[in-house]
Amino acid sequence: MNIKDLPFDDRPREKLSANGPGALSKAELLAILIGSGNTEETAVELMQRLMADCGDSLRELGRLGIADLTSGRYKGLGPAKAITILAACELGKRRALEAAEQKHLIVSGTDIYNLMHPTMQDLPHEESYAIYMRADHSVIGKPYLISKGGISETNVDIRLIFREAIMRRATTFAFVHNHPSGNIKPSQADDRLTDRMASAARIMNLNLLDHVIVTTHNYYSYHENGKI
Repeated sequence: MNIKDLPFDDRPREKLSANGPGALSKAELLAILIGSGNTEETAVELMQRLMADCGDSLRELGRLGIADLTSGRYKGLGPAKAITILAACELGKRRALEAAEQKHLIVSGTDIYNLMHPTMQDLPHEESYAIYMRADHSVIGKPYLISKGGISETNVDIRLIFREAIMRRATTFAFVHNHPSGNIKPSQADDRLTDRMASAARIMNLNLLDHVIVTTHNYYSYHENGKI
């Protein structure tokens, strides 16, 4: 059944045109993207079922891959529609990231978390980034990807951190990595890495502002916990 087969007042496009996007549910907005459902479900009903499986969470939807969406559980959802949905999720992340980047000063763990959370919230593996700043803590460029690893760890070459700091003429930097497990407690390896970065930063006459561990709903700051 296509969206055009629904009663006029129930058609998502018409509802959006008349009342604005805020009047539509998440499922209705997704239904506009995919256009049609299957022989048993309208596009809206299909997306309602998908969102129910995701706990009505766009964050959980963004964690899915093409294979998850096209596994056969969602009849009528082929690769093209799946890619459209994932593209929309990615646009949402980038919009949130742009909003975070507009705040150019980094002075706290919360600032670091707000900047990096849109990038790291849905990652199924660990990644690490360095954020470079001037003396006034204004950010220089985009966060720099240092490493990408597995579910529970990623190998960090601290030489890359300081090479980029020199190239950007930074005086201050912060290091960030995520824990896909949701556990914000630092590991012994995290502690050792922080000590190595702090020691190297002193030799390089750079200021290590913080090391922040990002999870979906929270963060851990070495600075706020008195460990830097």
